[in-house]
Amino acid sequence: MIQSMTGFGKATLQLPTKKITVEVKSLNSKGLDLNVRMPALYREMELGLRNQIAVKLERGKVDFSVFVESTAEQTSTKVNVPIVKAYISQLREIYSDADETELMKMAVRMPDTMKIEREEIDENEWAQIQTVVEEALQNILNFRKAEGQSLENEFQLRIGNIRQFMNEALELDPERVQAIKDRLQTAISELKVNVDENRFEQELIYYLEKLDITEEKVRLTNHLDYFLETITGTEANGRKLGFITQEMGREINTMGSKSNHAQMQKLVVMMKDELEKIKEQVLNVL
Repeated sequence: MIQSMTGFGKATLQLPTKKITVEVKSLNSKGLDLNVRMPALYREMELGLRNQIAVKLERGKVDFSVFVESTAEQTSTKVNVPIVKAYISQLREIYSDADETELMKMAVRMPDTMKIEREEIDENEWAQIQTVVEEALQNILNFRKAEGQSLENEFQLRIGNIRQFMNEALELDPERVQAIKDRLQTAISELKVNVDENRFEQELIYYLEKLDITEEKVRLTNHLDYFLETITGTEANGRKLGFITQEMGREINTMGSKSNHAQMQKLVVMMKDELEKIKEQVLNVL
């Protein structure tokens, strides 16, 4: 079953002092284009996370985010008391008439009056976070599979339409051949010259063989079948589907160049339109 590269996954973890939310979003891309955003506290774990994400998602433009919301009354940001006192002392020398409240307001606006105590990663906490990361990645995989099912349904519809238009074009083939014969015979009669019937038949057969679309029909049918076979496979196959659509396009174009029949050319244009819709969606396949 195919998977889409478009998806979204989210998971949350409630710890005693904080709430952690993991979000993963992805769009289509030729390779893996990974952007990771996370608090500085967990930055040393980024490389392992990148490997974990790459194994799971394989391809796509991926935005991975870890958000931390503090739920405790305590905070790691503290007032740098010695620095504040030093500022107040210096300001008192300048503004001798100012009261203590005004001096305090001015002092706390000065640099380095707040300090952040660096936290260390708790191994047990990180193990729980990794579990949530795995949950978010599984959620985006489920999303991708659901989108992949929609894509598969779309592909089957478009492939069926191309097959139908191709068969309709083949039904016009006897009419097309007869029209070509009539045009040639009319052209010869207008020249008012004697023509060897056997030679005429040989030349006509040669000409019609050049305009025959049987081989294109056989090859296009094989490509259509192979496309359907590929979308039900188990491996990542977006690139392979792209190659198959290129081959389908060649056969359809050749049919158009050989057709020499207005209604058949209309059907070829309809096949091309269906194929373009397939190509647009193949870009989203993993």
